[in-house]
Amino acid sequence: MEAMIAQRYVKALTSMMDAEALANTKTLFDALADAYKEKAFADIINDPQIGDAAKEELLLAIVAGADSSAVNNLIKLLVEKKRLTVIPAIAESLRLTLAGMNKTYEGKVYSNTEVEASTLAALSSDLGKKMDATITLAFVASDYDGIKVEVEDLGVEVSLSKSRMNAQLVEHILKAI
Repeated sequence: MEAMIAQRYVKALTSMMDAEALANTKTLFDALADAYKEKAFADIINDPQIGDAAKEELLLAIVAGADSSAVNNLIKLLVEKKRLTVIPAIAESLRLTLAGMNKTYEGKVYSNTEVEASTLAALSSDLGKKMDATITLAFVASDYDGIKVEVEDLGVEVSLSKSRMNAQLVEHILKAI
C-alpha cells in the first residue's frame, strides 16, 4: 500500500524535476529513510503526542541544506496528510525510477565458491548487453550449489545448479537407454 502511495508522489516529482534534481531529491529521501532506521527518530515521528508542527520542523531541518521548495512542499504535504511513514517507500520508489531512467541496475551473484572480479565484470557486461542496460554485479557468498545471478529491479534471475545439472544428465542418459 505504501509503495503505491509513494509512486504517486514520485510521479509528481518526476513531472516537476529534471534527472539531476531528481537524483538530488533521491539523496535527500535516502537520508530521511536512513533516519527512520534509528529508533529515536522513528519514535518521534510515530509518537501521536508530538505535534505535526514539530515533526514538520524536524524534517524540514534535515533537508534544509538542499534548499528545494519542491522537497519542502512535499514534506509539508506528507505531514498534513499524516503520511510520514511513506518516506522510506518514496526513497525506494525514487531509486527505482532513477534506475529506470538511467538504465543502471545492481545485481547479486550467489555461489558457494568465490567468483573472481573478472568473471563478475564479464557477467555484468554480457547481461547488460542482453538487457540494454548497465548492470553492476556484486558477489554474495551463500550455500547455493552452483551459481545464481539476480537483478531484482529488472526481475531477472539466471541460475545454474550442479544438482539440477546432474539430475538432468541422469534423466537424459536413462531416456537414451
